[in-house]
Amino acid sequence: LTVLEDLLDLPIRGWMLDMGGGTGRVSYPFLGHAHRIVIADASLPMLQAAGRKGRLLTVKSLAECLPFPEKSFERILVVDVFHHFENAQRSVAELARVLKQGGRMVIEEPDLRRRAVKAVAVAEKLAFMKSRFFQPLSILNMLTECGLSAKTTNSDGFRVWIVADKTPP
Repeated sequence: LTVLEDLLDLPIRGWMLDMGGGTGRVSYPFLGHAHRIVIADASLPMLQAAGRKGRLLTVKSLAECLPFPEKSFERILVVDVFHHFENAQRSVAELARVLKQGGRMVIEEPDLRRRAVKAVAVAEKLAFMKSRFFQPLSILNMLTECGLSAKTTNSDGFRVWIVADKTPP
């Protein structure tokens, strides 16, 4: 978790969104590093599990249509869920919309440049999952098209981390 903590540049005084955060397993350890953490996910059972952990706020939502006002969050975390977004470009636009000026989004996603990830992508297709994996450069392009300053920061051979900042105009 220290990689994510460093990339998110925690602690912060504001709110953090864990998009597709499910049970809150990734963001729960960051309680106390942000004023509030909101878990947004499409799965009600996963959100109920997150709610049982206490102190995590939960919202049932798709990334393509977030129920938050503009500039609501100082940090946004998207871990291993980007390939599940129904419409990746619209999701990125929504995430950029709810990110505050000076805010940061960190995306952790399987690195499609790796053979093992390509095998996972094929397996998910064979299992009739609607996953759509993207090359890191494609994700970077989506982020920059939405006005964010983005860069790939790390890869561990399976995952890649992308950091996107919303710099003031």
